[in-house]
Amino acid sequence: MGVTLEPLPADLPEGWHLLRSRTRLGNGPEVWAAAREALFGWRMHRAAWLPVAAATPRAAPGVVASIELGPRWLRLGASCRVVWCVDERDRAGFAYGTLPGHPESGEESFVLERAAPDGAVTLTVTAISRPAAWYMRAAGPLGRLARRLVARRYGRALRRLSAPH
Repeated sequence: MGVTLEPLPADLPEGWHLLRSRTRLGNGPEVWAAAREALFGWRMHRAAWLPVAAATPRAAPGVVASIELGPRWLRLGASCRVVWCVDERDRAGFAYGTLPGHPESGEESFVLERAAPDGAVTLTVTAISRPAAWYMRAAGPLGRLARRLVARRYGRALRRLSAPH
């Protein structure tokens, strides 16, 4: 896929939804390094209470991961594949696309950016998705609200993980 790598169109196709959540993590090279490591090493997901079983310890193109969603008694496996990574001086991140059996169809990206001159570090979570499973279609707006809450949880988790000690 790779749709979140480029600017998204103003009008999405029927049934598709856009989510964008931006979180300021802090300032400076220590925050940048810690956030980058936690992101690529799947620690952000785990700290946001979303267990991950990945084929490799680091996100890289082609890596398949299964993310567990929901409470323990109703846990769903959501498989995805990393479709792109970027690792530049002031921009780093990756996106994964959903695989068959995932409750949604689409792509979600996690991009860190470092701004000059103050070194402010932000995480932007962008997702374009539509329901794939009947229960996600039935959830309607509640399913989209849950996605937004999870995106904010990612930001809070990464802020904690990258805070200077």
